[in-house]
Amino acid sequence: MLRIGQLKLNPDHSQNDLLQKIAKTLRISEKEIKGYQIKKQSIDARKKPMIQYVYTVDVDVANERQILKKQKGNQVSIVNEKPYCFPESGAEKMQERPIIIGSGPAGLFCAYMLAEHGYKPIVFERGASVEERAADIESFWETGVLNTASNVQFGEGGAGTFSDGKLNTLVKDPIGRNRKVLEIFVKNGAPEEILYINKPHIGTDILIDVVRNMRNQIIAWGGEVHFHSQFTDFALEDGKLKSITILTKDRKTMIPAETLVLAIGHSARDTFSMLYEKKLELTAKSFAVGVRVEHPQEWINASQYGENSPYKLPSAAYKVAANLENGRGVYSFCMCPGGYVVNASSEEGMLAVNGMSYHARDGKNANSAIIVTVTLEDFGSEHPLAGMYFQQKLEKKAFEEGNGLVPVQRFEDFCNNEASNSLGKVVPQIKGAYKLANVRSIFPEAIASSIEFGIKSFDKQIHRFSDKDVVLSGVESRTSSPVRIVRNDALEVENTGIFPCGEGAGYAGGITSAAMDGMKIAEMIRKKFRSFDEI
Repeated sequence: MLRIGQLKLNPDHSQNDLLQKIAKTLRISEKEIKGYQIKKQSIDARKKPMIQYVYTVDVDVANERQILKKQKGNQVSIVNEKPYCFPESGAEKMQERPIIIGSGPAGLFCAYMLAEHGYKPIVFERGASVEERAADIESFWETGVLNTASNVQFGEGGAGTFSDGKLNTLVKDPIGRNRKVLEIFVKNGAPEEILYINKPHIGTDILIDVVRNMRNQIIAWGGEVHFHSQFTDFALEDGKLKSITILTKDRKTMIPAETLVLAIGHSARDTFSMLYEKKLELTAKSFAVGVRVEHPQEWINASQYGENSPYKLPSAAYKVAANLENGRGVYSFCMCPGGYVVNASSEEGMLAVNGMSYHARDGKNANSAIIVTVTLEDFGSEHPLAGMYFQQKLEKKAFEEGNGLVPVQRFEDFCNNEASNSLGKVVPQIKGAYKLANVRSIFPEAIASSIEFGIKSFDKQIHRFSDKDVVLSGVESRTSSPVRIVRNDALEVENTGIFPCGEGAGYAGGITSAAMDGMKIAEMIRKKFRSFDEI
């Protein structure tokens, strides 16, 4: 297979234009091309108004070596990619079916891989199925009545299901887990384009169906998935896992257990507290907090693509970061082109926001988190749950500032530390009711001033980023887990049979990295045990 990089075409090109470009680059006729596969597609808008799509393409041809000899430079090379390979099974007999707590991306992919290979996993999810959950969330946004067991944070698919379904990751991946994650998503209904676009996303609307299809496949392979089933306790015997306790409605059930995957998500605060009380080793970890910032999508498009671009291009994204004189770093996170800010609360009397987009990304506004890293210094304690308590404190202030609604503030008023009493050119696009307020008052001044200076500095990169009418909402507090559950080189807690997994355990940050960590746990279980199909 020959790989061609840096194939550039105008945005309005046809499929035949790409084929012709491949043939011309290889100096062969189109008839000599047996087939080709797009490996990467990105947009190059550095030389506005000239905008180009840039491709990396793998091409199937005869006489690869002879064709390669004709090439100049290093645009063309021979590739022999090895697909991801699940390991061979271990020799130990599994006495109990593996149990997975949580059906976010980490738990879902761990269960999917185990089920496919005959381990018949049992998944317990404290929240609702993705269909029921979607209805619960829409009801919350419309009425303000929170279901603490089924919301943007809790339920099948995890928090990422209602956060656009962004799939880009910076995790190093020498054995192909990333590609496998994308292939599994596509197999279960995601658009094929996620296999090659530069920053792939599925969209909340499509991701709901993909997650349901994955669950049905797990069940078809012999696994089980139980909803409204909360993990509340576990027992060890001679240092090994003996049983777990599951709460369903008002009934507690003790279940024999040998292998337990803790894919609990970054918001399972009661579970973190229980694990701490049971003396599992937890450590506080740095994360980030801040606000959601909204701009009209047309402003972002004009800045990124140029004014009056003649091409039909996707809603533009951005990524910004700055190191401030006060020593803090501030940066954008979870940017949602053509998206919505959402009320992402999961506890009574507390309020958190997030961002989401549908697959089309055709909403009026762009939004992104603008966040500042916080550490033990900010927490004021070295307690393992200090970061969690810090989150709760900010969320309580946000709830109070908005009187239960999402607090919203114009940027000019944020800078002046004054509650907004009117909107300007930017109208919030928020799922859930909002209230004009003083978002700045939610934060310690060191964080608030960092957000202000960061947004002002980003104006140098994106025109009108710090416009006085830009809208801020808060608090963005669930960027990642505030806790790490310590695991050894075998990804296990002291050889107990307990495997902390994913973002909630402190080992991932986003859908793809969490899914990849779930796969890693499945691989470790596979290497240790024979499957039930092999017994």
